[in-house]
Amino acid sequence: MQPYTKNWTQVTEFVMMGFAGIHEAHLLFFILFLTMYLFTLVENLAIILVVGLDHRLWRPMYFFLTHLSCLEIWYTSVTVPKMLAGFIGVDGGKNISYAGCLSQLFIFTFLGATECFLLAAMAYDRYVAICMPLHYGSLVSWGTCIRLAAACWLVGFLTPILPIYLMSQLTFCGPNVIDHFFCDASPLLALSCSDVTWKETVDFLVSLAVLLASSTVIAVSYGNIVWTLLHIRSVAERWKAFSTCAAHLTVVSLFYGTLFFMYVRTKVTSSINFNKVVSVFYSIVTPMLNPLIYSLRNKEVKGALGRVFSLKFWKGQ
Repeated sequence: MQPYTKNWTQVTEFVMMGFAGIHEAHLLFFILFLTMYLFTLVENLAIILVVGLDHRLWRPMYFFLTHLSCLEIWYTSVTVPKMLAGFIGVDGGKNISYAGCLSQLFIFTFLGATECFLLAAMAYDRYVAICMPLHYGSLVSWGTCIRLAAACWLVGFLTPILPIYLMSQLTFCGPNVIDHFFCDASPLLALSCSDVTWKETVDFLVSLAVLLASSTVIAVSYGNIVWTLLHIRSVAERWKAFSTCAAHLTVVSLFYGTLFFMYVRTKVTSSINFNKVVSVFYSIVTPMLNPLIYSLRNKEVKGALGRVFSLKFWKGQ
């Protein structure tokens, strides 16, 4: 936090440093992140297309998967294009207005919170499918799925309202250089001339509430799943049941592991450069890996991909 003085000029624009320490490798990193971004778009669009076209996948689990894929596309698109523009020196590529910065932070937080809740909804779906298969049709009906998905998006949208409002009340009187590749809360707070103690406390509590609420649903769901699996005598049947949630469990481990580490940690472990690396992982790498995990570890998705992208499928349309 910068010391407060009465002679200040409100900052109207920020400059994002990005990865300032890699000047010699800017082109290499541009190509790397562009490739990852394009892979993310193609993979998630493929998931959406496959689920939409293959009637075998018209089930609740894949309904939530399409929502997750849509979210991943928006999630990466909020930060990566601006970062890429900064890498190649596009005019104004590193600059972002005060309003644009707050908007980017709002959308990024909204989508991150929504992903937490969507993953929790998917865990509940797997819990009912494995632990209460006879009641699956009534407990996870299409109406229930639509309401769950709508609730995830709505609560996710409401999550950043208070933190962003408090951010908008802070004074920024210079410097205006954000040591990050997007408008994340921590580096932005470091530039404020105001007392940010209350804002940091609210950010921590909101992040903790989202993570604990969603992870509790996931933990309880998988705890019941494990308990049910242990009571299945046949090893083959046990593995078959577990394989239906293996991909989701892998995605949850990647996403929540990095988020817990990033947002619920002590200041002793905090480092701007290290935070950038962790941010790259959960904002760029994870959205790219998720479709791969679902396609490689889910036989139904793999089979659907093969059918949809075969000439025989399109000739039959």
